[in-house]
Parts: sequence; structure tokens; C-alpha cells
Amino acid sequence: MSDESTKEEILINVTPSEIRAALLENGVLQEVFVERAAKRGLISNIYKGRISRVLPGMQAAFIDIGLDRTAFLHASDIAGRNDSGDQSEDEQPGIRELVTEGEELLVQVAKDPLGNKGARLTTFITLPARHLVLLPRSQGVGVSARIEDEDERERLRGLVEGLLEERGLECGAIVRTMAEGGDGAALDADLKYLLRLWEVVQQRCSKKGVKELVHEDLSLPLRVLRDLVTGDVDQILVDSETDFDAMKEFAETFWPELVSKLELYKRRRPIFDLHGIEDEIQKALDRNIPLKSGGYVIFDQTEAMTTIDVNTGGYVGHRNLEETIYRTNLEAAVAIARQLRLRNLGGIIIIDFIDMAETEHRESVLRALGDAMARDHARHQITPVSPLGLVEMTRKRTRESLQHILCEDCPVCDGRGFVMTAETVCFEVFREIIRQARQFDFDEALVLAHQDVIELLLDEQATSLADLVEQTGKSVRLQTEALYLQDQFDVVLM
Repeated sequence: MSDESTKEEILINVTPSEIRAALLENGVLQEVFVERAAKRGLISNIYKGRISRVLPGMQAAFIDIGLDRTAFLHASDIAGRNDSGDQSEDEQPGIRELVTEGEELLVQVAKDPLGNKGARLTTFITLPARHLVLLPRSQGVGVSARIEDEDERERLRGLVEGLLEERGLECGAIVRTMAEGGDGAALDADLKYLLRLWEVVQQRCSKKGVKELVHEDLSLPLRVLRDLVTGDVDQILVDSETDFDAMKEFAETFWPELVSKLELYKRRRPIFDLHGIEDEIQKALDRNIPLKSGGYVIFDQTEAMTTIDVNTGGYVGHRNLEETIYRTNLEAAVAIARQLRLRNLGGIIIIDFIDMAETEHRESVLRALGDAMARDHARHQITPVSPLGLVEMTRKRTRESLQHILCEDCPVCDGRGFVMTAETVCFEVFREIIRQARQFDFDEALVLAHQDVIELLLDEQATSLADLVEQTGKSVRLQTEALYLQDQFDVVLM
């Protein structure tokens, strides 16, 4: 059930090339969504693709849908495979029994391309509305796990099953969180809309060529209305009159109850300056997040996983060390849950809380983390504390993280996060001069390097440089190059 004390606000900032949406809870930024005109997300887009390769060893196929990289389709994501549970994984049909190279398929993007990986596809098409998700290639009715009341879950399931049976439909549906407490009329309206949409998709598919887009998901402002606006949302502020009009028309057509929440933002102050949103976005790109107590949390995002380390920092507490650690971990648990949503971190996440001696404290911190993650829209799973004292969890990753959207690898360190010290470069220079002296005949070596390296060669490494000159019998001249990076140098033979 929704938390009565939580009030939400959504701010939408529109520029010609980028749209951003911010979700706030009680005035605190929780999530940021970014959509750029040149690179819109692909999730939920439907394509007519062609299978380019079938890989039995991976039980997968690569499909060309017209993107830069071929997309990935696993056997488990192919409709027609017996996933009822009657057969074990070994008894399921192999990928070659399900698809063949050159075959054309109607597929939907389940995950955006991430890093060097292509998009993840599925043939189990899903078409979402506000209260309902239609599953035209599946059967059965599911209910959102965020609807916790069992009687309400059964009531909603019964309503939707009745609507499908009335129409004689052999398809499935998922009841969304927004349907909680609603009546059959809203569900019926959504079902009619989605069935018509599925007809349109099928018609377009028959007319489209291979590797073409058949159906594109809504733009970010309209997706906000469909997916993010719950009963807790008091206000939706939009700073673009064009997008405000589009959202108002969309709401009036499908969800009139949302029109009163929409408001056009006209003040001179930039909308994302409200509640310090711009500052919070910048902080979400930092590696360290300070805690009010004086402790801090370190986030390290890698290709394989995200690791999070909690430290007490300057927090000394008022009682004893165990109490200090416990209070720091409690505060960190809430901060971590918020940062996971704000940074949109997904996949495997390992949290290294400060070691706690008392079992009760460990369980309390784990509960605090679970409670703080309860409002997260992304599906997640938290495991108990491991024997090593680590908390392992997963969070569904469907789109790029905030860091990957807004940043790129540092051109100096190529994403390593570090560069060689000036001292290390000096030793590299010495070795290069010796290497050249053994192979070539020259009188003088001109060393071109960063200013810090040159200064070190003239100061702390001056004696070593003199020994090198004596050893090789070659003179060495030093020259600062302003455009060189610290770990970049050249040795020119004269």
C-alpha cells in the first residue's frame, strides 16, 4: 500500500535537444530520467527484425533490427517455448528448434544497448497503459507485487480475468500498481485501448520492411503520465508550453483525473533549480557521498557490478564504537537506497557495511535498507548478510545509468580512474633513453614531457639523470610540452 506520509512532485525540464524529468518525494530528489533527441531510449520499441546468427552454445540468436549493433535474443525470451514448468531446462526446445537464420520476427526491446552490448530483445510483446499491461503472446493474469493486500490482488485479478473471458481472448495481462482501489471501468477502458493498439501494431508489421521500427514508445513527458504518476503525486510542473499542451491533451483523452495535477511552470528561475535538483545531479556523479553524521559512502561502478563501501569518517558517536558503527550503517542504508534510484544503478550490487558485532544491529540495518528500497520502481532483491559481512543485491537494469548518460571515459586515464605519477614517468624516460642508446648512434636525446615530469627531472631526479648521462655517454636536453598529459612523453634523438 502507498505511504500516506509521502508526497511526490514531478518536474519536467524541456530544451530543444534534451528532456529531463525529476521525481521528488517530500521535496527530496529520488529519480532522474533523461531523454535526448539524438539518442532516445529503445525500451518497449517494437521492430521487425531478421535473424543473422543462431548460437546453439549460448541458446541465443543475434537479430538485425537496423541498429549499429545486432541485438540479442535468448531462447527463454521466445514465445512458443514451453515455460509452464512442466519441463526442465534440459527438456526445453533448443534455439535451433525455435528459430532459423534469415527468419523474420516481430521483437520488442527489453533492455537498451548498455556499454558494448547490443539491445536485449523478447518476442513476448508487452503493451502498457496506465492500469494494465497487455500480453498478447502470453496467457494468465498477474498483479503488481507492490499491491500487497491479498484481497485486493484477488479482486483485481478476478476483474481482469472476467474482462478477458467476456471477449474470448487468449492472451494475458498484468495489473499495474495504479489500478489499486480502482474499478472495472478503468481496467476495461485500458483493455479496449490496448487491444486496438495491438491491432495497429500487427497491421504495421505486415506493411513494414525488415529492420524497420514498427511501434515506438511514447516520449518521456507522456511516459511520465502513464508510468510515474501515482496517487501520491500532488503536482506535475512542466516548463514547456508545447509539451504541457501535449500532456494535457493526452491526459484528457485517457486519464482525465490527472489533468488537475498538471501545471505550466512560468517563473524565470530555471525549474531544476527548485529543490537544488541541478546540485543533486552533480553530486550523483561523485564517487563519494557524505553522510550527515560525518561518515561517507563510496560508489564504484564497473562493467561487472557496483561496489559500495561505508566508512565512519569523522563520526565518533556519543556512546561506544558499536553504537557509532550501527548509527552510521543505518544512515548509509537510506542514502544507498536513494542513490541507487538516482544513479539508476543496476545488475549486481555489493554493499560493504561497517562490520557490526551484534546480530540485532545487522538485521536492523538490513531491514532499513529493504524499507528504503520499497518505493523503488525497479525490481530488486536483497540477500541476507554473507559470511564475509557483505550485503549482496540485484536491481533490474533496463537503461543506462545516469553516469553513462551524462559522462564519458576520461581521455587522460581512459576510464581507469588514475594516471602514472610523475616519478614513474621519469623512470620510464630513463629506460627509454637507455633502450635507444643501445640501438642507435646519436649525440643528444631531447626529452619532451609534462611540466611536472620535467621539474622532477631537474630537482629530485637530477642525480639519477646525471648518472644516466655518464652511463650512456649521451647528453640529455629537457623541454616542457604544455599540451602533453602527465604520463605522456617523447624521446627525440638528435
